[in-house]
Amino acid sequence: ADARADLKPYAGKELTVIAWLWARTVASPDPKMRGAHVPLASSFVLSSRAGKQAIVVPAVENGGYRFTVKTEGVDPEALARARAGTKAMRGANFTCLLSGVPLDGDYIKAEGKAGRMGARLMATVAEGARERVYFAPTAEMEEIAREAEPEWRPEQELPDNSRWFSPPDYGMTTYADLFTQRQLKALTTFSDLVSEARDQVSATSQDGDYADAVATYLGLCVSRQANRCSNLSFWHTGKQTVEQVFARQALPMVWDFCEANPFSDSSGNFVGQVDYLAKVVESLPASAAPAAIIQQNAAGDTPLVKCAAIATDPPYYDNIGYADLSDFFYVWQRRTLRSICPDLFRRILTPKDEELVASPYRHESRKAAERFFMQGMIEALRNMRKSGSDDFPVTIYYAFKQSEVAKEGLTSPGWATFLQGVFEAGYAIDGTWPVRTELAGNLKKRVNALASSIVLVCRKRSADAPTITRRDFVARLRAELPAALKHIRAGGVGPVDMAQAALGPGMGVFTACDRVLEPDDTPMTVRAAIALVNQVRDEISGEEATGYDAETRFCIDWFEAFGMEKGASGDAITMAQAYDIGIDDPVAAGAFASRGGNGRLLRRSELPADWDPATDRRLTHWECAQHLARVLEAEDGGVEAAARLLTAMGPDNAEAARLLAYRLYDICERARRAEEAQVWNSLAREWPSIQDAANRAETRSREGALPLEGAGGA
Repeated sequence: ADARADLKPYAGKELTVIAWLWARTVASPDPKMRGAHVPLASSFVLSSRAGKQAIVVPAVENGGYRFTVKTEGVDPEALARARAGTKAMRGANFTCLLSGVPLDGDYIKAEGKAGRMGARLMATVAEGARERVYFAPTAEMEEIAREAEPEWRPEQELPDNSRWFSPPDYGMTTYADLFTQRQLKALTTFSDLVSEARDQVSATSQDGDYADAVATYLGLCVSRQANRCSNLSFWHTGKQTVEQVFARQALPMVWDFCEANPFSDSSGNFVGQVDYLAKVVESLPASAAPAAIIQQNAAGDTPLVKCAAIATDPPYYDNIGYADLSDFFYVWQRRTLRSICPDLFRRILTPKDEELVASPYRHESRKAAERFFMQGMIEALRNMRKSGSDDFPVTIYYAFKQSEVAKEGLTSPGWATFLQGVFEAGYAIDGTWPVRTELAGNLKKRVNALASSIVLVCRKRSADAPTITRRDFVARLRAELPAALKHIRAGGVGPVDMAQAALGPGMGVFTACDRVLEPDDTPMTVRAAIALVNQVRDEISGEEATGYDAETRFCIDWFEAFGMEKGASGDAITMAQAYDIGIDDPVAAGAFASRGGNGRLLRRSELPADWDPATDRRLTHWECAQHLARVLEAEDGGVEAAARLLTAMGPDNAEAARLLAYRLYDICERARRAEEAQVWNSLAREWPSIQDAANRAETRSREGALPLEGAGGA
């Protein structure tokens, strides 16, 4: 405390530790360092919270180093250095703290597999007076941590599948390797205490079933604790909390990990897990009616429940290795609850062979994995069709990964294969509803896990469904999609979800038929049908564009070709001539700039802040959309400001601007202009709110509720 002013209020007091923060280490490859272990730290930041910044500062001295903690005078430059840690570049590449030589990923993997990877304590976090207190570690702290001797270790092997499991690449090959000695000691002790708690409950209540229920919940608490008590847990520098292992559906390598104290009153403690489960139980619906949970293979021969209303969330092709990942918890639950549920935990690890995912490493090839998934999904869906009620639709949830949509669009193998299974099982699709299921503020935001969850609404296909040709299919799409798209937009579906939502009516046409025949009389595949639906949707968007003024159509063409960047004036002249205007027309309209043989669209930051559509003598749909987007995203703008513009531009121009937002989003998505795409998606998604605000203002105006300008608010 003598060396740090922030610690003086705690001098002479005992503080409870919340967490110990460690960095993995390997021997420096520089011969001059004589095998000294150096830290693999992805960051030295402890707290990034404004006004409470704290960082680890390594002090290199006498051929070695020690870690110090800095909480005062952490300027932006120091914070930036700390954020870099000892990382060299993307991936598992670091720099030797002592000599500066590179530590490449292959070297680190080799050291790990040889059992030569260690760990060094960087900092300790304690509970202060409504704050976190950070301080440098001592040698005694490290010694105590290494003295723990667990009575049991989960020695089951981790899968050899680097897509979901990175630790085996670095020599961490068993589940036991995912925990420190002290964490193993804590978890095995909690596990042993569950059976003691069960015995006490049974002796007190004389009710074995009740005792088993209490023990089961406590067992779940132990496996929840494992999620915060692993050497893959990490410290959240913004929230200053111990974060769970499963920030996403994978077990990635974590270089600077966090060891939580299960006996604190803060983040990562065991009582917190018990409280969480108690709240869940308290919130569960209770009913005297009997209920049953049945575990069986949905694609197997055993019939499902008859006349059921079915809502299902099936596996997503090869996106997630559910069974492999669940073993992280299973090994603890099996140890804790095997005596209560011997049948459920009779296997060493969870069963894998029948799991309906297209994992190539379980099959001879990727094609074999896809065949397995397709056939199993068709069988499962057929069983559902046999069992499902005719009075209710089947709702099937399917999730897109953002990377999958960006790379392959809606014809990705997982999505197309799944829809093919729905079709072949005898279902007709009534609609596809995009549903926002991902919490925007959680850790998944950092990994772009999912774009949308799609709810397929399906009914059993009629026995007398017709067979049609490709030409008939396209004709029906052109007849039905325009009204369907208008209805979808009116429902407030944003551009980012428009392609998925449009598949509903499109695939509804396809799946209502027994078959759609290609010109060579072969049945059309779902993937080909999806491509046609998207093609017709683009055609409709193009036809809608003919309603725009000439300057706007010029701007759309330029935006598609060049975005907001420069292009040759000759190209601009050619594009303008196609709409019977000159290059001076979009310039005069306040949308384009042409100078020195080059031209470009004006950026929103260059548009006049005092623009008024009511006084614009050359009003264009392009300007209407750009100014609405500008005002909506401005710090002094927002929905109310956009609503005032909307009212001033009139209903026809407003509707054209709304359609243009969808059009520009589609262009950005194809060109992978993510930042600009977000602008147009936001405008379209906020449109109902903007329209409501405009309507409210108009109603107040009609009722005389708005004071006249200059009336002093009287």
